[in-house]
Amino acid sequence: MKALPGILEALFNYLNFMVLLKSASAETIRAYRSDLLQAFQLKQSALPSVEEFFHASKHLRLRQTAFGHEDELLTICRSAMKTWADLAPATRNRKAATLKSFLGWLHQEGMIQRDLAAQVHSPKVPIRLPHFLSVDEIQALLASLRTDLDAGQLPKEELREAEKKLLLVLLLYGGGLRISEACSLEWASVSADARVLRITGKGKKERIAALPPMVAIALLRYRKLLSTHDTRFVFGETALSTRIGYEMVRKAGQRAGLLKPLHPHALRHSFATHLLTSGANLRSLQELLGHESLQATSRYTHLGIDQLARTLEDFHPLGPKTFKA
Repeated sequence: MKALPGILEALFNYLNFMVLLKSASAETIRAYRSDLLQAFQLKQSALPSVEEFFHASKHLRLRQTAFGHEDELLTICRSAMKTWADLAPATRNRKAATLKSFLGWLHQEGMIQRDLAAQVHSPKVPIRLPHFLSVDEIQALLASLRTDLDAGQLPKEELREAEKKLLLVLLLYGGGLRISEACSLEWASVSADARVLRITGKGKKERIAALPPMVAIALLRYRKLLSTHDTRFVFGETALSTRIGYEMVRKAGQRAGLLKPLHPHALRHSFATHLLTSGANLRSLQELLGHESLQATSRYTHLGIDQLARTLEDFHPLGPKTFKA
């Protein structure tokens, strides 16, 4: 298919706008770039790489030009949505959001006359309750991680590695951090005495994360084991790879004998769920999780309702465990 006239310049300007003015993360730009190239059937080489957008963006100027072909543009976007029809609903929803964002930007900049974004429909995504661990499972996980530490006979290198694994899990569950936030945590952002962290989350938004005493103590204990206190990052000279962090958590779950594979986000979900079911209000939970909107946090209320239903079944006289038909 022949490329739509002016589309490359428009895509370039849009992605550059997202980097410069919206402070989008590299992961977001990578996804948007891929979705848009797919939608307009363009080769990967048609646009600069994600790295080039970030490294050279300060030297690039947004070139505003009129962009016509509105009917053809809408046809291409609808055709792309049909091509993506067999993908998972969440994936289709993300790709639709990319197209809507691009079309909305074109209209906002006056490059098209109609707001075509309203004519690209996002598929409904069924609500999926996030996987989380029970309090007993969390206790089993932490007990497993402390087994070698409590023995007190590990060589220094192995002791530091064991403390590192425990600290990572505690940051995810005790502080509610995302795996990327925990892996890139810097000592300059840590105030263990005050039991707070300064976290830079999605979209480079900063928040303060409060820590339970156990997590603050683990941070101080781990720092004492380091050969040098001059490292910038908590987990080493450079940020810990999220892939390595993911694997550390997965193996910790295996060793603890958990029934389901453990992934880092399950610990963050557990943090949110246990706080909510213990009486924390939704607004406070939103702040602790670093969610931009309360809607993102509100899905945890489904967990509370689900727990109420199980309690009713377990203890009501007409529940399946007590009622005999």
